[in-house]
Formats: sequence, structure tokens, C-alpha cells
Amino acid sequence: ARGVAGLAALLIVLGGCRRADSAAASDRPVERADQASADPDDNWPLFRGDPAASGVARGTLPQKLDVLWTFSVDDGWFEATAAIAGATVYVGSTEGNLYAVGLVDGKQKWMFAGDDGFTAAPAVRGGSVYLGDSYGKFYCVDARTGKPKWSFETEAEINSAANFYRDNVLFGSQDGMLYCLQADTGEKVWQYQSDDMIQCSPTVAADRTFVAGCDGQLHVIDLAGGKLVAKVDLGAPTLCTPAVLGSTAFVGTHGSRFLAVDWRQAKVLWSYENAERQAPFHSSAAVTERIVVVGGQDKLVHALDPKTGGKRWTFPAPRKVDS
Repeated sequence: ARGVAGLAALLIVLGGCRRADSAAASDRPVERADQASADPDDNWPLFRGDPAASGVARGTLPQKLDVLWTFSVDDGWFEATAAIAGATVYVGSTEGNLYAVGLVDGKQKWMFAGDDGFTAAPAVRGGSVYLGDSYGKFYCVDARTGKPKWSFETEAEINSAANFYRDNVLFGSQDGMLYCLQADTGEKVWQYQSDDMIQCSPTVAADRTFVAGCDGQLHVIDLAGGKLVAKVDLGAPTLCTPAVLGSTAFVGTHGSRFLAVDWRQAKVLWSYENAERQAPFHSSAAVTERIVVVGGQDKLVHALDPKTGGKRWTFPAPRKVDS
């Protein structure tokens, strides 16, 4: 989250550690970035944890949380989620640097200086880190050394974290494009044109990718050629990354609704609103077969039934919940 301007930014790791803007993987195993051992359940290589953007951590936490270490920068702040692969934490800062930090001790391993600030989360696979900046440049960086491998320029700011499908990497841009590049070379495979800015991250399930954006539509796109399969009207713009469970995609909107969409039939299954206080949903949901959890700008965390959208419980937060 953004700190007070001018103060040092801290990455804080608890005995476990996006951007909401007012205007906001792979079918093979993730490879570790170094030789240090780590429980695979503790890996978090993508913005929402896995290709389907479930937002569910597989590891465990102790009953009592203690600060293990903090990592600070003198300029800028951390606005994006960190990625974890093996024994390394990767995080970009708004002053334009990508940092690799030891998971155990919080010590800097390397720093890569980009052309502009980073507000999107890094994605890690195959010994590389993938990340776009606020200038619109997308980078592939060596995960062990921080040395650049290649870069690709878009026409606008990149808030979208990357995802993967087979040998390709996918990400969106505020230029309205969803890009699919060869992960090892950065050569463009295809691009898909949306009707407005894409600030969410692409979700991958089966042979489809999903993006929702400022045009208020959920786009279902064929991963083989980047062709539109279906569009579903969400009723309002969205900054959220869709979470997919089976044939259902879950996404909230700026219009104060949270929806479940059958992406195979291209229809809305149910929608949920806080009748007592309507407010936008800017955070991406965490989904399981038993429960869906999402934060709202109504200062509540909402837990819903994934099949019906019925409210299970709400938890009050001191401020708006945007991540």
C-alpha cells in the first residue's frame, strides 16, 4: 500500500507479505530462481498466486504473527504485490527499480533499474522475472542476476501483471491491448484489442484467457490465436482481475456489484450488492469451492457462497479494502 510521500517505503514480511486506481500461467511447474530449498506451497509466482487467479495461499501461518524482517527503499514506495519463487522475493517500486530480496533474511540480492515506476506485480517462471512499468515497457529479467534479457514497448502504462500459457507470456496495457509474447525472446505472438484500457491481469484457465476492463466487459479470448470467443456485459467498468473456478469467473465492478459469470455460456449467474451501502469493488476475489472472499470500498470484507452469491459473513475494516 502507498505510504506517506517522502518517507522510506517498507516491504514487511510476517511469519507470511496492488494497485487500485481511481481512473484500478503456466501448464508446467514453476521453476525456482535459485538453489535454496523452499516449500513449494510457499511460492507465490504470480499476482494472484496461480494462473486462474484464485488468490488462495497454500502454505500455513503461525497463530501469532511476528515481523521477521523489513526491506526499505529511500525513494518511492511499494504499490504492487511481491512475487515469491524459491528463496527469493521479487518486488517492483514506484521509483523504477525491481528488487530481489532473500526470503529468509530480507537482504537485497540484486536490483534492476527500469525506465519508470512499477505498479504491477512481477511474475516468475523458468528462471526469469516478467514485469511492466508505468512508461509502457515490459521487461524480462534474469531471476538469478537481475540482468535484462529483453524488453517490449507498448503505447501506455502497464498496471497488469503477467501470466503464462505454454511458452508464452501475457499481459495487458492501458493502450487497450492484451499482448501475447514468446516468453524466451519477447517476440509478439498476437495481440487482442479491447475497447478501453486494460488494468487487470489476464487470467488463464483451460485454453482461454480472461480480461475485464474499463469497457465494462468480461472478454473471453482463445489463447491459441488471440481471437474473441465471447464478451459478457458487467454493467460497469472494472479494475479487478477475474478469478476463475471451473466454468465460473468472479469479478467486481466500479458499479458496486460483484458478479459470477459462466464463461462457457457467456452469461451472468448471479450478482451481489451491499444493499446498506453501495460502493465499488476494486479488489480481486479469492475463490474456493466453498467460499468467495472479496474486499469492498464499503470498508467490508465480504464472504459469499460461490454457487448462489448468498452472503456468508462480512468483516469490518477501518478503511476501504482495495486489495
